[in-house]
Amino acid sequence: MDKTKFVLDEKDMPTAWYNIQADLPEPLPPLLHPGTKEPTILPPPLFVEALNEQEFSKERWIEIPEEVQAIYRTWRPTALHRAYRLEKALDTPARIYFKYEGTSQAGSHKPNTAVAQAYYNKQAGVKRITTETGAGQWGSALSFGCMLFGLELKVYMVKVSYGQKPYRRILMETWGATCIPSPSTDTQIGQKILAEDPDSPGSLGIAISEAVEDAGTHDDTRYSLGSVLNHVLLHQTINGLETKKLMAEQADVYPDIIVGCVGGGSNFAGMFLPFVRDKIDGTKPDLRIINVEPESCPTLTKGPLTWDFGDVAGMAPIAFMNTLGHGFIPPPVHAGGLRYHGMAPIICHLLKLGLVEATAVPQVATFEAGVTFARTEGILSAPETNHAIRVTIDEALKCKEKGESKVILLAHSGHGHFDLAAYDGYLAGRLEDYAYPEDKVKEALASLPEVPAK
Repeated sequence: MDKTKFVLDEKDMPTAWYNIQADLPEPLPPLLHPGTKEPTILPPPLFVEALNEQEFSKERWIEIPEEVQAIYRTWRPTALHRAYRLEKALDTPARIYFKYEGTSQAGSHKPNTAVAQAYYNKQAGVKRITTETGAGQWGSALSFGCMLFGLELKVYMVKVSYGQKPYRRILMETWGATCIPSPSTDTQIGQKILAEDPDSPGSLGIAISEAVEDAGTHDDTRYSLGSVLNHVLLHQTINGLETKKLMAEQADVYPDIIVGCVGGGSNFAGMFLPFVRDKIDGTKPDLRIINVEPESCPTLTKGPLTWDFGDVAGMAPIAFMNTLGHGFIPPPVHAGGLRYHGMAPIICHLLKLGLVEATAVPQVATFEAGVTFARTEGILSAPETNHAIRVTIDEALKCKEKGESKVILLAHSGHGHFDLAAYDGYLAGRLEDYAYPEDKVKEALASLPEVPAK
């Protein structure tokens, strides 16, 4: 067996993030003000200026501050692995590699942007941050980042995940954050939703509205988002840059297929953006980049590409993205990090341009894939990551059928050590698939904002 693990030396870790906006063949549509419907920056009361600048920057490389690099080095660079045991179990000629982000203190890719955002807020004199979290990975990561820089943090956690994943809440509280279930009685939007539906399971859109309202009503507070926005995807590119360097210099391969899970899109975009540049410039025109989402929340595969709010209350900017409607309440699947009604505008833009593709998979099949991965590679993966593992396995089996030795790269976003209840449900046969709720989506899409044609 050849080498199974590839790791960069700390001195070779990237010192700048890659900004895809410098290389897009067509520029991104602007963000629109939720009131005027005119192009806008991110709302100044919510985000610090440094992050606003990064959101709209056209500079190809943005330097990573040394203070952020120093913290990155406590877990980065992360390793690239060759999945020999999985290949053998599948009896496939495909060569499967995965970049494992589960070794961070928070157990996922999320600290790549959480540490950066906490740093920029501290530099701007911010005392307190609010945010939302679905599965708890983002809330955990930002709790870690705020702890490092001495910032107060309040996390609005989607209620169904708050119940499913109590250990994520405990982790946040251990790092000093306050975590409450959303919708809550702490905000006006939360009170309104609970009055209409006392049993609301919550959604990322609702939790975003609560966190935005909280930040907007406190002078010492700023808001932080863990996915979707351009600056968040920017921070995540350190993973893709490491991976590209490792594959070229140590593994001596280039991927034919890259697979990752998407909810808001930051994890997978962070992996594939440095590679999609090669498709844009024509160096690797045949590279396939597959975005995988749940069948129960099929934003890219079923949602129209249109203007929509990023949150339920319509307080966030309007983005041009694939959406299921900002009022859509997704079914309570265990992949809480993938239960968002919209998608990162960058990913939607690249999908429209034909540079990436998307597919949706059912819940039970993803856990089947996750168990296969655990029983071969030994890593218990997050439910979100299992979606990407499912498609990685499917593509490897297609290679077996066709006798093709393609190189498949899996973006492995994090471990599932806090998701054992979900695995218990699968192993006991209690897990079920949730159908695409067409009636709920139709209802949510009826309330899209009216944006005048330009």
